[in-house]
Amino acid sequence: MHERERWQVIKAMLRENGLVRVADVCRATDASEASVRRDFARLAQNGVATRVHGGLEAVSGARASDAPALATRSFDVSQTLNVAAKRAIAKAAVGLCEDGEAIIINGGTTTFEMGAFLRQRRLKVLTNSYPLAETLIYSSQCRVALPGGEVYREQKLIVSPFEEDAIQRYSASRMFMSAISIGPLGVIEGDPLIARAETKLLKRAEKLIVLADSSKFVARGSLVVCPLSRIDTLITDKEAPAAALEMLAQAGVRTLIADAAPQSTAAA
Repeated sequence: MHERERWQVIKAMLRENGLVRVADVCRATDASEASVRRDFARLAQNGVATRVHGGLEAVSGARASDAPALATRSFDVSQTLNVAAKRAIAKAAVGLCEDGEAIIINGGTTTFEMGAFLRQRRLKVLTNSYPLAETLIYSSQCRVALPGGEVYREQKLIVSPFEEDAIQRYSASRMFMSAISIGPLGVIEGDPLIARAETKLLKRAEKLIVLADSSKFVARGSLVVCPLSRIDTLITDKEAPAAALEMLAQAGVRTLIADAAPQSTAAA
């Protein structure tokens, strides 16, 4: 994670808690203590927060309890990364859909790209991504459902902390999911609320399709959403490491490779 991406995470944590510790940021970003301490120094120098022993404290009035945040990279930052690969992966994902089926799409910048390719399709879509919902409402023939919950502006998600909510009545043939990381233990997330929300959504779908560009095979986060065995298909790009593809094959995961140009897919 680059320096300015870490700053986005630190700022989000400050807005939520008012005080963040070095260890908390290390866990959220997988950065070293030395890197996080440098980040703290720069943010303090820029007037964003004040250094305290072992951590960083929001300046007076900077904490916004009415603007909740999650300890993960912001949507706007993520949207600038690996754009061509994400679009190719999203196109391949939509190619798996059949008109009339009910699907779930979780919030994320790769899954968001599916919206552009769903414009001519007719599906029932449950999503906790409000920018994707807006795209589908105004630019497609899809029926759109949103879960209840609180809006997290930086990640552009709707997340509910409650186990019982409206999605418990929804049934989908597939769920399309992006994640912070894919590893031997499965699909990994970096924030407990996001992990919990995705676990709840996953219970409502028969098959799981994971959208993960090649950068997602680097260890990040610490919260396992589901094991590799739960994944039916994973779509990635041609830069995916050979070791990662072998890991998926050994777990019985079908893998599709999306080529950013000319944007076609082939089974790996």
